Amino acid sequence: MEEENVVTEVVEESQEPEITDEMLDNIADTAIAALQDILKYFNVGEVTIDEYEGDEGELILDITGDDLAVLIGRHGKTLDALQFLVSAITVRTIGFRYPVVIDVEGYKSRQRQKLESIARTSANRAASQGRSIKLRPMTPYERRIVHIALRDDDRVETASEGEGSARHVVVIPV
Repeated sequence: MEEENVVTEVVEESQEPEITDEMLDNIADTAIAALQDILKYFNVGEVTIDEYEGDEGELILDITGDDLAVLIGRHGKTLDALQFLVSAITVRTIGFRYPVVIDVEGYKSRQRQKLESIARTSANRAASQGRSIKLRPMTPYERRIVHIALRDDDRVETASEGEGSARHVVVIPV
């Protein structure tokens, strides 16, 4: 009986801190300040940064303005780098990891819908053909979307394989 208590205490200590509204405001303020500092180096003019909480508990910062294509970059590479920088700065400042997503005029939202559609189509193919389906290499954020999209699908499992920029999701029939 005592051993169970010890295990429970260790698990509780390793969990992330309970996020209060005040802490969430601090995270948002830190991320927005970092983002504004970085945006000074882009010639994008006047921008608005809207903040809201995503479906998976992440903080989403959506940038809107006149000419923001430069922030997205080719295939979203600049936006991915921007998100990486803001996340790294936020983690260093607040002392723990909290998911921060940077979006530009809903670009990531549209990409998310495409990835969820690809995930569902791949799950259908894997289940009907009885074989694993390998998806294209993806960023950690994109792989996370696929894993989340299929986590409640009892017909398939997902796994990430590969190294570095070649890392991809495999949809495996159960």
